[in-house]
Amino acid sequence: MTFSAASRLANLRRHLDFTETVNKAEHSIKVKVAAEVSEALSLGRAVVALESTIISHGMPYPQNLETAKEVERIVRENGAVPATIAILDGTPCVGLSLDELERLATLGTSAQKTARRDIANVVSVLALYIIFIIYVYQYVVAEGLGTEEPIEAVKAVARGGNGATTVSATMFFASMVDIPIFVTGGIGGVHRHWEHTMDISSDLTELGKTPVAVVCAGVKSILDIPRTLEYLETLGVCVAAYKTSEFPAFFTESSGCKVSCRVDSPEDCACLIEASFKLKLGTGILIAVPIPQEHSTSGRIIESAIQKAIKEARENNITGSAETPFLLARVNDLTGGASLAANVALVKNNALVGAKVAVALAQIRENGQR
Repeated sequence: MTFSAASRLANLRRHLDFTETVNKAEHSIKVKVAAEVSEALSLGRAVVALESTIISHGMPYPQNLETAKEVERIVRENGAVPATIAILDGTPCVGLSLDELERLATLGTSAQKTARRDIANVVSVLALYIIFIIYVYQYVVAEGLGTEEPIEAVKAVARGGNGATTVSATMFFASMVDIPIFVTGGIGGVHRHWEHTMDISSDLTELGKTPVAVVCAGVKSILDIPRTLEYLETLGVCVAAYKTSEFPAFFTESSGCKVSCRVDSPEDCACLIEASFKLKLGTGILIAVPIPQEHSTSGRIIESAIQKAIKEARENNITGSAETPFLLARVNDLTGGASLAANVALVKNNALVGAKVAVALAQIRENGQR
């Protein structure tokens, strides 16, 4: 999937109005793309997508804001443009300003945790029609045919919801605007005791159908890692481990599970991604990066805390989308904050690797045009 000069010009025209619009006969949806991201995409430069659930649901304020800013700084310092994705006032946004990042951080859990299934609910189509009504009211007021009071009422109705995108929703929007690399902490997976709950994250099915490479620290260790890897294999998703042959377990460097694909450099990762895209396999790629050794906490301590947290979740009937935030928060409490510190460290490390992979991929595509 290389970029020709013609496609770059088309992209540039498409992004000039600061928005990305996808129009079909039966519907219309508008995605706001930040100018910096828009320009980078148009010119074929490296861009890294970032999720927003980790900001609103993953950490307390103000640590969530500081981490978000630090992750974006790391991406920029390593040659790529960060594109944090969220839904604000009903509008999907690819790339957030500092004010928007702070708003999302202070919203916290009041911003809806948005997976693929929730997008239509948060991005209300009704709001698009009401915006038209706003313009009509503005015309009426301008012509002296009415008062301004109705406008504010209509604007209030037109404001859609605020959503913090999970892995599946972030992948969806990244793919929509042709961002090939997405960095996160860890993905969801098959939950423990899944045979009773049927709780399998939509992150996995998204990887099975959306061509975006996800750089992460593997699967959260609160999940059933062996079954998660089996499920990804069934979906045809290539799972690669970075500088190791073992799949990492989020807080710790190894899960004890082997992988069939090993990559030892950003260039290796970029070649793997480009080959997958050129073959039009139609699936994502999971690049699992172990947490830095100096930040890896004791697997035994973490596992003990996880088992206790899972037991408490069952006793309190905490299931579905509420389970993972509860478990992560409880594990952090039980480990005296060690798991949160490890979480921040691995996200930053993933951003470093992801940015380098994005730069290598952009270089491969530029060389392919010569």
